[in-house]
Amino acid sequence: MRRPARLRAAALALATAALLGRPGGAQSPLPGPAPAPAPPAAEETGPPAPRVYDLRYEARLVPSQRVARVTVRLGSGAALVRWVRFAVDPQRHVDFRGDGAVEAEPGAVRWTPPRAGGALHYTFRIDHLRDATSYDAHVTETWALFRGDDLVPPARVDAERGALARARLRLRLPDGWRAAVPFERLPDGRYAIENPERRFDRPTGWIALGRLGVLREKIAGSHVAVAAPVGQGARRLDLLALLRWTLPALRDLLGALPDRVLVAAAGDPMWRGGLSGPRSVYVHAGRPLIAPDGTSPLLHELFHAVVRPQAGPGGDWVVEGLAELYSLELLVRSKTIGKARYRRALERFARRGAGVAALDVEVATGPVAARAVTALHALERELRAGSGGAIGLDHVVARLAGERGEITTERFRRLVDEVAGRSLGGFFRANVPLARQPALP
Repeated sequence: MRRPARLRAAALALATAALLGRPGGAQSPLPGPAPAPAPPAAEETGPPAPRVYDLRYEARLVPSQRVARVTVRLGSGAALVRWVRFAVDPQRHVDFRGDGAVEAEPGAVRWTPPRAGGALHYTFRIDHLRDATSYDAHVTETWALFRGDDLVPPARVDAERGALARARLRLRLPDGWRAAVPFERLPDGRYAIENPERRFDRPTGWIALGRLGVLREKIAGSHVAVAAPVGQGARRLDLLALLRWTLPALRDLLGALPDRVLVAAAGDPMWRGGLSGPRSVYVHAGRPLIAPDGTSPLLHELFHAVVRPQAGPGGDWVVEGLAELYSLELLVRSKTIGKARYRRALERFARRGAGVAALDVEVATGPVAARAVTALHALERELRAGSGGAIGLDHVVARLAGERGEITTERFRRLVDEVAGRSLGGFFRANVPLARQPALP
């Protein structure tokens, strides 16, 4: 059978092309070796993803026994953790038991969990006297107020390099109780416990539980809660109003505030003062918002809670002096008080601290703290004068807040010199009475 004309033409074209490709014919260049296949595109590599282990805390309040039953549980990724050593208070942390090995040591309990995970259980006795008649942690039939730092004691963990905890807290409360805490509440009712400075996160800061009155508001970018047991006489709206006036000034000083801030108040028999914790403050319900000397006990403790300066040897005057001075500064910058009252407050501090011979004492209170305020305010003026107003004490405080660590007189002096760009040895020797001046020019 004859092929169709189009097929015969196609066959002839293919034959001609084949002949042209042979030696002696009209040739095109010979193809070279087949190119090697392109290597797969290199994947971008960054730092290895952190290895994470699940860390779950559960605290069940038993007001009738004045305790919380605590469970610490390691879930997925538990094999990354070799052991955890808790620095316990033997009067408050008792009845330890759990999976794996639980060993009592002097002032500590060491837990070696199974590699597949497990739980550690203990009892936390909530009540704690600060002096003969008042508490800095207390539980009644209707409320409880204590620090998360005490609920779960400080811990040292031995884990594989780079291992991090994903920590969550669940509170089991009596019917009708509610919680006010400085943690993010998750959809499942648990709280996210996140501390970038730690590998083994634990709840820290004040925890208020019970039949509470709670006011919540977003101020200067921070979720603020003011909480107090019902019937304790706490002026929650007054506290919230003072925070609305002053927190923007604190944010301007630091650049940003913590995502959450808690102010917890209570009346007797709680201690008649103020105490700070990370992102949280306790104040007695009877304390004034602004004291007769023009400062604010609430703002003093709030400075501690947000800036979190930690006093090292001989550095308490810096920590307490800054907190007292800035409690006054926040009031005048927010126009809560006027400049004339601000100046009179500084004059009172100067008179009260005039007889102080040395600031670098172990505990800076009373006249020592007053003298510290005077010295720090003089330092502010010196920094402004030497920089044409461009640099002040605010810049030093912002550095302290960003760097953390213990504050000693020598570290503070070095930091001041760095911020100023010059030595302030002469100023310190003339204006800051110290038993031991830093060995700096």
